Amino acid sequence: MIWLASYPKSGNTWLRMLIANLHAQDDKPIDINDPPECILHACERRPFEELLLLDTSLLTHDEIDCLRPRLYEQLAHAGCGEDAKTGAAVPTRFMLVHDAYGPAPNGEPLLAGRRAAAGAILIVRDPRDVAPSLANYFGVSVDIAIALLNDKRREANIKAGRLHRLFRQRPRGWSEHAQSWLDQTDIPVHVVRYEDMKADAIGTFAAALGFAKVLASDEQLQRAVAFADFSELRRQEQDKGFSEMGSRPDRLFFRRGEAGAWRDELTTEQVARIEAAHAPMMERLGYELAGMSARGKRRMASDG
Repeated sequence: MIWLASYPKSGNTWLRMLIANLHAQDDKPIDINDPPECILHACERRPFEELLLLDTSLLTHDEIDCLRPRLYEQLAHAGCGEDAKTGAAVPTRFMLVHDAYGPAPNGEPLLAGRRAAAGAILIVRDPRDVAPSLANYFGVSVDIAIALLNDKRREANIKAGRLHRLFRQRPRGWSEHAQSWLDQTDIPVHVVRYEDMKADAIGTFAAALGFAKVLASDEQLQRAVAFADFSELRRQEQDKGFSEMGSRPDRLFFRRGEAGAWRDELTTEQVARIEAAHAPMMERLGYELAGMSARGKRRMASDG
């Protein structure tokens, strides 16, 4: 099993659609609302209840988190086998996760470490582009979205009195999320930058598949990139909606799909707030700061 880890709105869905379209049949793109069974969400209730035979509505968030490692171990040991929808052999299962890497309440790794996964593909995106995308997704102001990015203790799906489709997620802040995956030593990590996928989708995708030990021909790679092109994903969403938007049909999930769009979406003050909170991690991941001096640029060049 390979984790597809990302802070929300960083390109995880795009990478999943690329993987899904490796096995597209009849020269037709995969339905965005019906991905292959070997691509799952780490916080879905259904597989948890089916494999562990528990009614999760009776459990607290902490009780669920203490049992989540057992779920991932079961999924890893079960293997993926053959996808029932396509008939294709899929020996690798990919699992979307937005949680930061860390411990469950009982102290063991929430994601079960090497007992569950062979590695993780960490998808990252410039936080200045993540902010307006988050704002659109949640229907909030960019300032509120920046506050979410900067919230080091951020949790999701915790509204009292509501049984969410997904379990509690703990992405934390943008920097904390990336650091948790980059600095853990349980499993190897391969970093994919959204911006690199935009610049060279085939090359970046091929490198990620190589890390996951998934074989794909040049023809499969080219077809997957064409079938998961932003224009195709947006066309499908406009035609029939996208299930991940839930009850928000007034907004598009596949909104702009650009790298660097923050330059015409954020104010100078908003950019400064993001950079003030995340400058060290942005520099670590290769994102140039708008406020960086020429001297700072020369220092980075000499260091790297």
